[in-house]
Amino acid sequence: MSNALILIAEDEPDIAEIIEAYLERAGFRTIKASDGEMALILFRQLHPDLILLDIKMPKRDGIDVLREIRRSSDTPVIMVTAMAEDIEKISALRLGADDYVLKPFNTLEVVERVKAVLRRTNGQVEKIRNIHVGLLDIDISAHAVFVCQDKNRQPLALTHSEFLLVAHMSAYPRRAFSRAELIDACFTDSDALERTIDSHISNARRKLEQGGAVGFLETVRGVGYRLEPLGE
Repeated sequence: MSNALILIAEDEPDIAEIIEAYLERAGFRTIKASDGEMALILFRQLHPDLILLDIKMPKRDGIDVLREIRRSSDTPVIMVTAMAEDIEKISALRLGADDYVLKPFNTLEVVERVKAVLRRTNGQVEKIRNIHVGLLDIDISAHAVFVCQDKNRQPLALTHSEFLLVAHMSAYPRRAFSRAELIDACFTDSDALERTIDSHISNARRKLEQGGAVGFLETVRGVGYRLEPLGE
């Protein structure tokens, strides 16, 4: 993890240089992009292990860049946003951001967030096995979820955070999990909020439905979420 390549997409040079210095001091390799177009070019050319992505950037903003990245990759992305940008922040989570930090921030906190997201990416689910839940085949070792119908086995393009939630709930597929339980189990090194869980669940549910697994990830009113529907 210490040798991971971090793409810093930040248009304010002073901030980018400070983040770069702290990350390199922590043992990471870094590259910088000062606008959204350059961020996408570097992402496609160098395949970074994680992206620190500012929302307000010239040429293409962070939301647009994140949307483009998620069309082809589940590379971890931490959004950087100002306190007043709640609308952009929630939009980023719905598009598949793994975490966010608020400006002004403590640079040491940013480094710890990077480490935390990379730890999750490198395998928070401990048991290497396949789990079958209805139409779903969760391959823990491959970090993948498939929808199986007849002889078709269709992979779903879940982000890392979405996969962690589905994989954790698959151990007890008909149990109702509270949002707090899901945060504790899947985001132990983050200060994720309950609405973060709502965004990831909503994205995962949409992808399951698009793959043919309709009715999974039920909302349990007053409690939280359940992976497998109870049925009639």
